[in-house]
Amino acid sequence: MQDERAGADGLPTYADVARAAERIAGTAHRTPVLTSRTADAMTGAKLFFKAENLQRAGAFKFRGAYNAISALPEAVRARGVLSFSSGNHAQAIALASRLLGIPATIIMPADAPAAKVAATRGYGAEVVLYDRYSQDREALGREIAGPRGLTVIPPFNHPDVIAGQGTLAQELIETVGPLDVLVACLGGGGQLAGCALAAAELSPGCRVIGVEPEAGNDGQRSFHAGRVVTIPVPRTIADGAQSTALGDLTFAIIRARVAEIVTVSDAQLVETMRFFAGRMKLVAEPTGCLAAAAVLQGLVDVWDKRVGVVISGGNVDLATFARLTGEAA
Repeated sequence: MQDERAGADGLPTYADVARAAERIAGTAHRTPVLTSRTADAMTGAKLFFKAENLQRAGAFKFRGAYNAISALPEAVRARGVLSFSSGNHAQAIALASRLLGIPATIIMPADAPAAKVAATRGYGAEVVLYDRYSQDREALGREIAGPRGLTVIPPFNHPDVIAGQGTLAQELIETVGPLDVLVACLGGGGQLAGCALAAAELSPGCRVIGVEPEAGNDGQRSFHAGRVVTIPVPRTIADGAQSTALGDLTFAIIRARVAEIVTVSDAQLVETMRFFAGRMKLVAEPTGCLAAAAVLQGLVDVWDKRVGVVISGGNVDLATFARLTGEAA
């Protein structure tokens, strides 16, 4: 049966983003939009940073997680949910589940940042560790979810997750007005796809651009190939963007509504972490710096434009933050 929340092609629409905004209102933070005269001077643009590092659970992922779980029928929701994530979606599902009073099981890579694993457990979720380089997390998830009757909420390829992520762009445009360019981070594509839906509706002339790590450019390859391209697990400090392929839903939206996908190096991510800490007094994780790195490093044409930039998360442990920002400073 066709999902009545989706469009005729099965994809989420802006109407789903608007419904998501209603569901998460009063629970998710309406995060601040920050500006920097230094950043504007560096780029020749007027930049508006959407600070999702200040979102609940430390990242934009809470929006999609809470929306997706809230949308489940009550009897289904009560049995619990399962997801798989390197960290931010894990924490988001764990916190959303705790707030809604249901059990959550999260499959996390054994090499996920210790702080993210600890936070996920701290929110009350059961954590199952796996080897991301040799095991299939989705297959493992099905093995666990089936016997327990758990609903699987994937980290990006889900209509309600995509719609929830789109609320961050909705808020940004409602706050600052129409944009010429919106630059979002790209891992599996939930954030970029959701933001593209919101921008198309609220700022039709806006050019939407995705940014992913150089080592994990499956999105860029897919964009140019016109089909989903799968790559080996990328080795990058942007642990939240170590996905190997876009989802079919996220790819369809990105292909239709995104103008360009660019990549940044790990060194550029570290430089951007330093900029946020030194100039804007913000702690941002490497993945959270993807969009800003592309803008500040001049990889995106923003001269004389109004530009929205997503800071997607701030979940980095202090030891790692100190090591990365202190190296060759």
